[in-house]
Amino acid sequence: MSKTVRVRNLVIGEGKTKVIVPIVGKTREEIVEKGASFKNYAIDMVEWRVDFYEDVFDTEKLIETAKQLRAALGEEMPLLYTFRTANEGGEKAIDAAKYTELNKAIAESGAVDLVDVEIFSGDDVVRENIDAIHEAGCLVIGSNHDFHKTPEKDELVRRLTKMSDMGADIPKIAVWPQSRADVLTLFAATVEADDSIDRPLITMSMSPTGVISRLAGEVFGSAMTFGMVGKASAPGQIPVEELQEVLGVLHNSL
Repeated sequence: MSKTVRVRNLVIGEGKTKVIVPIVGKTREEIVEKGASFKNYAIDMVEWRVDFYEDVFDTEKLIETAKQLRAALGEEMPLLYTFRTANEGGEKAIDAAKYTELNKAIAESGAVDLVDVEIFSGDDVVRENIDAIHEAGCLVIGSNHDFHKTPEKDELVRRLTKMSDMGADIPKIAVWPQSRADVLTLFAATVEADDSIDRPLITMSMSPTGVISRLAGEVFGSAMTFGMVGKASAPGQIPVEELQEVLGVLHNSL
């Protein structure tokens, strides 16, 4: 069974852990300028965190900014669109109808390659989003975030499996460690899920305690990690130059 996903020329799920870098600008100018600056860095995918964007609720402005960002990034760079809701640690609250409307519109715009869907937004909402995004020709990262704790191993595996069962192309989970043992729990869950789910996974333990999870994904079964250029979008992110160096050392040793 294939555990890889191809986005433009990027193959996710084989070789070295791939690096995603977020854009968290508030204005169109900031967002496009940041995207253009990424040409100087070794980045595999860009995530546009649109919940930081001041005009995110204006669909016309959102799509125009997405198209300008796509032009700034060039044709080779995969682009992930993410509205991280306040419920899961994001910058803005949004109701299900508007969330779905924006996800559909951005997928249909042709400017992005993947759309993040929070998998516990209600099964009917999630199915509607995933079906529409796939119909538009985009891939789905199914996500879940816990900024307070690390659930038990079996619960982490259950959540990742649910994402896969609902049609997410790449299941993603991020949790908060309250101890070093919690980081081991995440690793154990990642190994088990990687052995049983037929698609690439993204898992991470946030905060400085969990920073090893952002580095050791290739060993345990997490296909992608998040680095930063400038401002981070989540606790524990590492500057992309340092991150690539460590990932390269690990990959070559394996």
